[in-house]
Amino acid sequence: MTVQRAMKPLFESSDWTFDKLRRAYDAIEDVALNDLGLDVYPNQVEIISSEQMLDAYSSVGMPLMYRHWSFGKRFVRESHMYRKGFSGLAYEIVINSNPCISYNMEESSMAMQTLVMAHAAFGHNHFFKNNYLFRQWTDADAILEYLDFAKGYIAKCEERHGPDAVEEILDAAHALMDQGVFRYQRPPRASAKATEEKRRERQAYEDSIFRDIWRTVPGDEKAAETEAEADIAQRQEALQLPAENLLYFLEKNSPALESWQREVLRIVRSIAQYFYPQKQTKVMNEGCATFVHHTIINTLYDRGQLTEGAMLEMLDSHSSVVFQPDFDDPRYRGINPYALGFAMMQDIKRICVEPTAEDRDWFPDIAGSGDWRETLRHAWASYRDESFVQQYLSPHLMRKFKLFNLIDDDKRSHYKVKSIHDERGYKDVRAALARSYDIGSTEPHIQVVDADMRGDRTLRLEHLVRDGIPLAEKHRDGVLRYVRRLWGYEVVLAGVDADSGKELYQASSAEPEEES
Repeated sequence: MTVQRAMKPLFESSDWTFDKLRRAYDAIEDVALNDLGLDVYPNQVEIISSEQMLDAYSSVGMPLMYRHWSFGKRFVRESHMYRKGFSGLAYEIVINSNPCISYNMEESSMAMQTLVMAHAAFGHNHFFKNNYLFRQWTDADAILEYLDFAKGYIAKCEERHGPDAVEEILDAAHALMDQGVFRYQRPPRASAKATEEKRRERQAYEDSIFRDIWRTVPGDEKAAETEAEADIAQRQEALQLPAENLLYFLEKNSPALESWQREVLRIVRSIAQYFYPQKQTKVMNEGCATFVHHTIINTLYDRGQLTEGAMLEMLDSHSSVVFQPDFDDPRYRGINPYALGFAMMQDIKRICVEPTAEDRDWFPDIAGSGDWRETLRHAWASYRDESFVQQYLSPHLMRKFKLFNLIDDDKRSHYKVKSIHDERGYKDVRAALARSYDIGSTEPHIQVVDADMRGDRTLRLEHLVRDGIPLAEKHRDGVLRYVRRLWGYEVVLAGVDADSGKELYQASSAEPEEES
């Protein structure tokens, strides 16, 4: 069947102008909203230079950010790699905010500007607005206002207390960012105005009331063991232990921090929480944006709104993005999230429209339904990477990607192939791949389990060791020193086997060096 290409091309030359960008944006929006049924925040598309893109890289892609030496270090590294030709720059950066801000590179051709707008301004935008993790754990309406508050507050702290004092707290807080998020309970939300009001209330309270909990009361060495256990249980209950969010615990309970230092910790952990959903949805987020841009540019081409030259340029870029090297290819760096996400979403469309008998057996709810748009919108809204793979990875795609499951037993000199392409093997492969996207199993699980507020004030942490893999000693000891700086007293970390509960190791923060 021949597709009627009745419309005129949106552009014919590679040079972009703002008029061309507006026409392309309107055409993209028509397909995104009226064909795909996307639901997006209002868009704010900004064209920036490569230098500005590097600057956005250095500040973790945020339009407003406080000053810290690590951002400058990142800028120098990225700039050096880019100018030496060792790495390229992303065509875009997109911000999960309302309005949704997209940065496009001014050096890009008109074809690439069109592709990027479809990818970021509508694909990522829809995912940010509708995925349940972002809806529950971030506040797109308040993030820009909060960043403005944070930048101003850090600047005021530097003026009042000195850059070195602020940098010291930021260094320690940045080292603990991965342990500064709520994983299982919903974090408290507040606007920048409400945050400032609460900060003033906390300051007034701390200035007027002596908090007896900080007072050191010598312990009774002759107390009965049962009394000591009861005391531990009592303070654990009072401090709501165990606590998974280390930065939050330190912010609320550290006996050594001043009010402004607590607010700095609050700022860092709030930004860490903002990025937490993105760490859990890399495959889905990039897969959604890639599927959306691919669908939109093909629709525009079928309508006659894209020339063959523009379409070839876009497809060349698209093919590079979704390229998946084989495991024995020198370029292999693991499974490309763009490749897997896009392939799974293409596969869902295939299952909805042209299912096989195998598909009907594995996916009875969607096979042959025909409504692939609604199926994808539901998936984008309802899953994260781990659950998405567990729910939708098909045997067809496992064969296409040549996936199998290996066992790496440190007691054996060779690998063992555990799961192959059979009925049971497909389920095992899918489950193993899904687990690899569970950040709970890939990031250290560390909790605050005790804080002796009335005795020597020792802070006790517990690392749940999985698969016998301990923390690297060098990094572990360095981070413990940062925790000690924020806590003010001794910090002890115990490694406990996740299966047996047996203590595997114990480490403590180094004593501060005495001045000579």
